[in-house]
Amino acid sequence: MNIRENIEKSEEYSIIPQGSKSKNSMGRVRSEELDEVRTAYMIDRDRIIHCKSFRRLKRKTQVYIKTWSDHYRTRLTHTLEVAQIARTIGRGIGLNEDLIEAIALGHDIGHVAFAHSGEEVLNELLTNGFSHNQNSVRVLTYIENNGQGLNLSKEVLDGILYHSGFSNNSSKAFTLEGQVVKYSDKIAYVNHDIDDSLRAGILSMEDIPKDILEILGNTHGERVDTLVKDCIYRTKSNINSNDIQVSLSKDIDYNFKKLRDFMFKEVYNGEFLKEERDKARFILIQLYKYFYFHEEKLPEFYKSIAKEEGLNQGVADYIAGMSDEYCIDLFKDIYIPS
Repeated sequence: MNIRENIEKSEEYSIIPQGSKSKNSMGRVRSEELDEVRTAYMIDRDRIIHCKSFRRLKRKTQVYIKTWSDHYRTRLTHTLEVAQIARTIGRGIGLNEDLIEAIALGHDIGHVAFAHSGEEVLNELLTNGFSHNQNSVRVLTYIENNGQGLNLSKEVLDGILYHSGFSNNSSKAFTLEGQVVKYSDKIAYVNHDIDDSLRAGILSMEDIPKDILEILGNTHGERVDTLVKDCIYRTKSNINSNDIQVSLSKDIDYNFKKLRDFMFKEVYNGEFLKEERDKARFILIQLYKYFYFHEEKLPEFYKSIAKEEGLNQGVADYIAGMSDEYCIDLFKDIYIPS
């Protein structure tokens, strides 16, 4: 029995029956020989963390564009916080931590520069629209590895595809591990964006509704702790009642959604960030127009996409992969005289 088989055997005891065992994976689009050390989900995690798109997350905005301090979150630090929260919840429930980590590390890999402003621009410009979760799957299955993709397992891709949305009607991943990442993403960004907004002076603690803080907690750590523990205990209760889904308890869920709505109103769509969002939109629109009308300037890989799938798609794929700084530098090179 090799090391991988030993790990798979240990999963039979450490993972609950409703969790995802590595040996039961639905597999990959292209079949591969089994590794003698790593399980399927361990391989997926390693492929994601070593790919170029993952490294570019360090230069992509979370909320604050071109920040002046090293302490503000980037898309990469957000991803790491999601992964840690998700692993804690997953371990508490008894799920597959390797699958959780792979989904968490890849969930935002298709995000555009300049946070959600970039996503909105491409969504407006493309006939079929654009969403970062669908683009994350596209990057991992096609764009990465010079058009070959990373050949990830179906469970990982499904978890990445369905990590967005927070309404009761939104689609869920078919694994509990994928559902854990969906909740962990929200727990991470709502709370760390409050922390960054306090640091930036956009919010004060007095601005946040007191009734929410009384339920969830007054500090960043208290709120995360409340939400993580509630998610674990509520999900375990669900499973014991044969309701196989990840969720929060009714009162915690209600107050958490109120806190998220508050952040959208006061920060994400607030007036303070409007000027910076408008600048980001302008840069991305001008870059899109430039490469649309100067197809010959596209890198060869994206020219091939344009030939196969249309110029809109080739330009969108090129822009979607850019970091904030690369967008700004490219804009300067194209439009500002030297």
